[in-house]
Amino acid sequence: MCAASDDHWTSGAFRRWPTGVILESNSIAVGRLKTTLNAPIEPHRFILEPFEARRFANLCGQFDEHLRLIEQRLEIEIRNRGNQFELIGEPKHTTSAEHLLRRLYRETKATELSPDLVHLYLQESAIEELDNPANNEVPVSLRTRKGMIRPRGLNQQRYVKEILGNDINFGIGPAGTGKTYLAVACAVDALEREQVRRILLVRPAVEAGEKLGFLPGDLAQKIDPYLRPLYDALYEMLGFEHVAKLIERQVIEIAPLAYMRGRTLNNSFIILDESQNTTVEQMKMFLTRIGFGSTAVITGDITQVDLPKGTKSGLAHVIEVLDGVPGISFTHFKPKDVVRHPLVQRIVEAYERFDARTPEQDNRRNG
Repeated sequence: MCAASDDHWTSGAFRRWPTGVILESNSIAVGRLKTTLNAPIEPHRFILEPFEARRFANLCGQFDEHLRLIEQRLEIEIRNRGNQFELIGEPKHTTSAEHLLRRLYRETKATELSPDLVHLYLQESAIEELDNPANNEVPVSLRTRKGMIRPRGLNQQRYVKEILGNDINFGIGPAGTGKTYLAVACAVDALEREQVRRILLVRPAVEAGEKLGFLPGDLAQKIDPYLRPLYDALYEMLGFEHVAKLIERQVIEIAPLAYMRGRTLNNSFIILDESQNTTVEQMKMFLTRIGFGSTAVITGDITQVDLPKGTKSGLAHVIEVLDGVPGISFTHFKPKDVVRHPLVQRIVEAYERFDARTPEQDNRRNG
């Protein structure tokens, strides 16, 4: 695995002539290489050391599937003979691929790589960020009972650092970017370090296509399924039994937004999830609940508002109102920050393109 013979260099998807010019490409990665006889490609070469067979097999994956993922994402060709690599593609992409492969190889010391994990590293190591000097910043980690959590990518790193440095923080962007999960991780970390006395998880009681009135139980029971992502994150970080004990002792409180009116929350870590479904009045009410020694994180996606037609989202409104206010941070996530299945990123991007269409484009499409 991960080894290549001389035949490998002259057969398969690419035919290579002595000049180093690629005459033909049948690669499945569409658009990977755009070369002509007059534009030879200079391979990008490097060596991964020290060479350890077990770690190297881990790096490449079964049938080199990890390398194929990197090829497809960065639009390059990866060739190797043992730990000697040759990368073909645009210089920016091949340099980024080298950084990523070296990083993954370091991870193989203690981590069993999988296609999902390689995908997450690809998301974290977006091409435009790999060569960014800011990537040299000291990464931040969060401590939980079940282990350490490391934000992935510069935007997630910035998000966590903003939460640690400001009392009120907004995480805004599409689904799958880690907004809620990292907010819960920051809350658990603060609780474990005894920086706060309790965690409050809040969500507006707004239907997403269904009517809450038809669900069984009282309001708390009706809203419970909507808070499931928050429960799941807590269970993963603290364990089911410990979470149950903390909820029983009211160290962790999970409540609909409507229950926040009239309260003042001191020494607490408060997370308002799905805040795009708050009204302007509700958002103002929530923000004015913050007391001394408290941190608030407000997450939401302004493209998925479930409020009645004509009602302005409190999240969209507050972005304009609080822009530039000291002590309040805004982190905006983009489709490239999605850390779920690769198709989720493509779906988000497709919706953005559709929403950005002009009337002239619609007329041409329908004409």
